[in-house]
Amino acid sequence: MPLPPDFTLLQVAPELETGGVEQTTVDVAAAVARAGGRALVASRGGRMTDRLLAAGGRLFAMPAHSKNPLTIAANAGRLIRLVRREGVSLIHARSRAPAFSALWAARATGTPFVATYHGVYNARSGLKRWYNAVMTRGDVVIANSEFTRAHVIAEHGVAPERVIAIPRGVDLARFDPAAVSDERVGALRRAWGVEAEDRRVKVLLAGRLTRWKGQALLVEAAARLKAQGREDFLILLAGDDQGRAGYRAELEAAVAAAGLGGQVRLVGHCDDMPAAYLLADLAAAPSLDPEAFGRTAVEPQVMGRPVLAADHGAFRETMRPGETGWLIAPGDAAAWAAALAAAIALPAETRRRMGEAGQARARRLYSVDAMCAATLDVYEGVLEARRRQPRS
Repeated sequence: MPLPPDFTLLQVAPELETGGVEQTTVDVAAAVARAGGRALVASRGGRMTDRLLAAGGRLFAMPAHSKNPLTIAANAGRLIRLVRREGVSLIHARSRAPAFSALWAARATGTPFVATYHGVYNARSGLKRWYNAVMTRGDVVIANSEFTRAHVIAEHGVAPERVIAIPRGVDLARFDPAAVSDERVGALRRAWGVEAEDRRVKVLLAGRLTRWKGQALLVEAAARLKAQGREDFLILLAGDDQGRAGYRAELEAAVAAAGLGGQVRLVGHCDDMPAAYLLADLAAAPSLDPEAFGRTAVEPQVMGRPVLAADHGAFRETMRPGETGWLIAPGDAAAWAAALAAAIALPAETRRRMGEAGQARARRLYSVDAMCAATLDVYEGVLEARRRQPRS
């Protein structure tokens, strides 16, 4: 059942800076455009705006990132006007605050509404649970993993048939080792100050600098290795602090205090992640809280790199311990130090075989094409269900 010829999708996302929500927004916009539809995005915008436009999408800039109730109400008005002016067929919300605006616009215009539950949100009060539940009030809830799907059903009492798990997808053309030139890897080496003759095992942690992503834990594990006399590794922390200057300063102070200036580097944001994974020998995903999907454990596997990941959340779906990498006790610096030591000590050929196993599995299960096809199937199903509803 193809999309209608006049199909117009409106995705509502806080911003288009960097991360899984943003990448999935762009990926789905591209898929809709390829299928002959129109792909609109309401968002504050950001560094990924050019990718959206190149993919055939259109940006309608608004403060969709704001949690201010007055701004949310104003955004609802903006979205209502946009839906009517552009003839939007379906609204897809990708975060909680803008989901309120999107839901109000959907109800005011009679437009089908879908939301993707991208994270396992904490709820320590009834008010916060109500806030989170906005993501479940549409025609269908998309969960980005089976872990997230189980959480939505248990947390909000949603009927299982209304929650569909669609794992995030990786662009297999972009994340293809054969498509990454030596020049691209060399450019990153120079930018990060990694000499070509540096034979130390390189471990890459890719992710914005925020405490729950576990950078401080990895630094503590590295300090334990250093105290044991090991210096045969280099840890690269790639990611923006996004205004968290205090946390970045804390990491830098911890590196200095442990004498890790030669073993740990904060290299900032990276626009060429495929090359970054090829520069590395291993990837690390030490998230302190469970990841709802965790692209930073899947992308390196697609690039043929074994992964050390925290033993919780969706990592238990995307990883095969002993086969594609290691699952390690969350937040346990001693366990992480031991796992790092074991991974670093492995022969390069063993790491290569693990990387190949992870690559084969990840390419089979987590392609962006499969994710987009499943998402478009959801859109088609929602539209068909709406057509079948008796008119009042």
